[in-house]
Amino acid sequence: QCPWGARNTTSISCSLADVMSEQLAKELQLEEENAAFPEVVAVAEGPFITGENIDTSSDLMLAQMLQMEFDREYDAQLRREEKKINGDSKVSISFENYRKVHPYDSDSSEDEVDWQDTRHDPYRADKPTTTPRRGFTGKGKDITTKHDEVVCGRKNTARMENFAPEFQVGDGIGMDLKLSNQVFNALKQHAYSEERRSARLHEKKEHSTAEKAVDPKTRLLLYKMVNAGMLETITGCISTGKESVVFHAYGGKSATEDKVIPPECAIKVFKTTLNEFKNRDKYIKDDYRFKDRFSKLNPRKIIRMWAEKEMHNLTRMQNAGIPCPQVVILKKHVLVMSFIGQDQVPAPKLKDVTLSSEDMKKAYYQILNMMQQLYKECNLVHADLSEYNMLWHNGKVWLIDVSQSVEPTHPHGLEFLFRDCRNVSQFFQKGGVAEALNERELFNAVSDLNITADNEVDFQAEIEALEKMNEDHVQNHGKKLSMFSSDGDPPIYDE
Repeated sequence: QCPWGARNTTSISCSLADVMSEQLAKELQLEEENAAFPEVVAVAEGPFITGENIDTSSDLMLAQMLQMEFDREYDAQLRREEKKINGDSKVSISFENYRKVHPYDSDSSEDEVDWQDTRHDPYRADKPTTTPRRGFTGKGKDITTKHDEVVCGRKNTARMENFAPEFQVGDGIGMDLKLSNQVFNALKQHAYSEERRSARLHEKKEHSTAEKAVDPKTRLLLYKMVNAGMLETITGCISTGKESVVFHAYGGKSATEDKVIPPECAIKVFKTTLNEFKNRDKYIKDDYRFKDRFSKLNPRKIIRMWAEKEMHNLTRMQNAGIPCPQVVILKKHVLVMSFIGQDQVPAPKLKDVTLSSEDMKKAYYQILNMMQQLYKECNLVHADLSEYNMLWHNGKVWLIDVSQSVEPTHPHGLEFLFRDCRNVSQFFQKGGVAEALNERELFNAVSDLNITADNEVDFQAEIEALEKMNEDHVQNHGKKLSMFSSDGDPPIYDE
């Protein structure tokens, strides 16, 4: 018979009813399944449960099904807990011993055994052999003391486990490492140094203020102000400096009726880690108001004293009618004041604003008047007066940043005043104010001391002589005699 020949097929005729019969369709399907899988035999050990052979009439079978589902959920929960606890840690734990393993549980396998559950851990260092009390082992030529190089080396390798977890000592699996005493001691000292350095960095991060940020204690103070209703909300940072950070906030309601909180407030947070404070302590340690308290406080409390000093200085200026921020409240190193500006936009500094010749002249005479008021009525010297600490708002100049201001009786008070006069004179002379006095004329106009000197060197020498006389006067007659009287008259420096 030719294999390429046509096949003789006999067609079996059937009726339409037979074609539409369900019984015929099932028979054809069974024939196809038997032809495709002729040797499939279902063999199962134990109570094999599937969706086809469930005997719902048996209570035992139903109990086994429910128990299996419960155990699978329990095992899944254990895996989630294990993954959550271990995370990315190199040292992990396993809940394999707590799993519910069944012979019919297809998810479990005898081959899936964590190596950490075995008795032999390749990552765990072998326990070093201990030396007997007598200090040696063996006899004769084979004697080994506790000072043996190999024994000490293995001991030192095992003792590296006592280092801090964050100190990486390397991986020595399969290696017989023997560290000498010199190397181990160096590693030990380095580990302790790193641990102390990490502790210092953590403490500095938790207890210090950084740029545009506050420490947790300061954040708690701000939260208390908001929760008490004193502040409605704190919007954000508006200014940063070497010694403080200033935030903008909307004022709330005061607990007392006599105190009115402005609609917009400025929160000045003094940084508790001032690296520049050693150069600025002269503004406060020689001030008689804080001289007795300065040497008894630690640097962190001195920052609070710095904030207290600005509060007192602003209060004096406000009572004298000098345009300046109004003090709302002082909490430790956080000073809340009225906001100089509008709608979260602070007033520009005098160096950043462009004024006409008339406004520049008006600003100069206003500053001259304020310096005289500050000296004669407030008994203060700004000590850092410049175009950077003067704001232009509503057509007039406002003074800010008076934390370093001192009284004229300060050992360097007149020196600070002369420096302020120099900054003001140079700024307005460059601004085109023809009526602006030079620093020596401005100094005499503010202080009424009428120092006559042909050059700046002699002028400063006379200022130092007056400061020396005043310092001797304070030491001989007491600080109360050198203080200003209640009517605000300046001190008399002549003999």
